[in-house]
Amino acid sequence: MELTPKQIVAELDRYIIGQDDAKRAVAIALRNRYRRSQLPDEIREEITPKNIIMQGPTGVGKTEIARRLAKLVKAPFVKVEATKFTEVGYVGRDVESMIRDLAEVAIRLVKDERMALIEESSRKVAEKKIVDAITAARKKRLIDYSEEAIRAGVESELKEGKLDGHMLEIEVDESSKPMEIIPGSGAEINLGDIFGSMMPKRKKKRKVTVKEAIKILTDEESEKHIDMDSIYAEGLRRAEQDGIIFIDEIDKIASAGGAGKSGPDVSREGVQRDILPIVEGCTVMTKYGAIKTDYILFIASGAFHVSSVHDLIPELQGRFPIRVELKSLTAKDFVNIFTVPENAITRQYWHMLHVDNVNLIFTEDAIEEMSEIAALENESGEDIGARRLHTVMESLLEDLSFNAGGDHPMIDVTIDKKYVDEHLSKEVRKHDLKKYIL
Repeated sequence: MELTPKQIVAELDRYIIGQDDAKRAVAIALRNRYRRSQLPDEIREEITPKNIIMQGPTGVGKTEIARRLAKLVKAPFVKVEATKFTEVGYVGRDVESMIRDLAEVAIRLVKDERMALIEESSRKVAEKKIVDAITAARKKRLIDYSEEAIRAGVESELKEGKLDGHMLEIEVDESSKPMEIIPGSGAEINLGDIFGSMMPKRKKKRKVTVKEAIKILTDEESEKHIDMDSIYAEGLRRAEQDGIIFIDEIDKIASAGGAGKSGPDVSREGVQRDILPIVEGCTVMTKYGAIKTDYILFIASGAFHVSSVHDLIPELQGRFPIRVELKSLTAKDFVNIFTVPENAITRQYWHMLHVDNVNLIFTEDAIEEMSEIAALENESGEDIGARRLHTVMESLLEDLSFNAGGDHPMIDVTIDKKYVDEHLSKEVRKHDLKKYIL
């Protein structure tokens, strides 16, 4: 079932605090894809995605929104940094590599889906091979027992997981690794694939645990029963129709003060001009076939501290008609980030220290105090958004993390306002002194 914009925003709210404008924009863009897919072919061809540009400081959720969005709909998703690309004619990654990466992701996505469908039957075949091998080895030692009795015992042990750590030697296909044609270009060639049809596949012996062997043999068995040509075709179709490319740090290739300048900023404008045809819509050749970029959804983001969106070349601006501004996070937002999301940072640390028999208990006043300190740190220094919370938590729990060893029974440690003030005294003192500085 396709999600409505309200349902998409509700799902994003589980992991991302605030930034309602950005969530609404991406939710509408995603729903428009579904609406487009339901139209007749002649109308569908005319409708292209409305690309989005997100403007806001680092650590406020720009990348997380795009990543969660792709995960939500199982769409092929690639995140690239605009600063990694170089102008045509220079050594480095060319802009078309983002489309090649998207094709790889889409094909892997389809392949994983197909392999999941036949995993159960493949696993049974893999388990039978392992049972045969262990039964044959035991039969040499247990001469007095019948093969059926030994096999029944091995099957029972395997089912109960008693053999998981047992070592055995298996034969696996030797795979050749692809080589890059030009270092850094992303274009690869696999000599094994080229000469594979002429020569038989080489085998190699590996000594692994039974648990690892089941996985390796299950994957090998599944590979035999999937049609790679149909996977490539479906992967390319998904990359074209459902692909999402997130271009981060786009502000770093914008020339402050606008285009038309000479000097070192010329190469930045060159990268923009190289990205332009990809976003406008063109055909890119990959090793699996051609991909049209017309219907890929592009989401760009940047802090735009030094430059502004208007410093991008006009043609590129025109290809990102939807612009949303993400706001800096406040102390109130930090309180919610500490407590509301399913992957809240306090829960992450609770789980990690629970391994060493430490049960963390955070009080409300402690969370409020940590949030205030994080907000003040962002105001007085660089605004790094929610990433500041990791700095605060690491400083707060440094002694506890260092001394916890797991060689003691479970102990409760209450993190209250007093504990926070004692362990973050440097930060608190620094902000108390600020009121005396004119």
